[in-house]
Amino acid sequence: MTPDFHIEVPGSASKVLLHACCAPCSSAIVECLVKNGVRPVIFYSNSNIFPFEEYGHRLDECLRYAQKWGIEIVEDDYDHHAWEGCAAGLENEPERGGRCLQCFKFRLLRAAEYASAHGFEVLTTTLASSRWKNLDQVNEAGRWACAQVQGVSWWDRNWRKGGLQERRNQIIKEENFYNQLYCGCEYSQRD
Repeated sequence: MTPDFHIEVPGSASKVLLHACCAPCSSAIVECLVKNGVRPVIFYSNSNIFPFEEYGHRLDECLRYAQKWGIEIVEDDYDHHAWEGCAAGLENEPERGGRCLQCFKFRLLRAAEYASAHGFEVLTTTLASSRWKNLDQVNEAGRWACAQVQGVSWWDRNWRKGGLQERRNQIIKEENFYNQLYCGCEYSQRD
């Protein structure tokens, strides 16, 4: 069963960039947006994911799901070395700690820069669908990233609400998605 609710894009924007961390987190959001007449472009920016084989596996699942919906997906450059620089000194932080905030800022700034350069008016992220993420950190990072560029607004929607969390779980089973067991970075594997 799909969630049955109406969403409105902030400012009635016509172009939405959806930063995506993985297919499971993207699934119900993409379905919801499309069924509400919004065709987002997915921006896959995840230099935090390690090792590279894991990055590729998650990307392949995102590509498969985007293709199913006829949604464009843009792959950002994978630069794990630059990501390590943003996490330097925070390696021992727990999940949902300071390292995660810096990671979100790193990835969402890249998304905001892409959005600004390509005429997107609104940016949102699938990070806001994961119960493992601190929603306040996600929104702080998104607002900060959009403030660094011109013409892009942060859509701080809680993508866990309105039946989307339940629908996400259904889609994971229906699509037989690879559902990773850790956030993505080498430090999250400890937890």
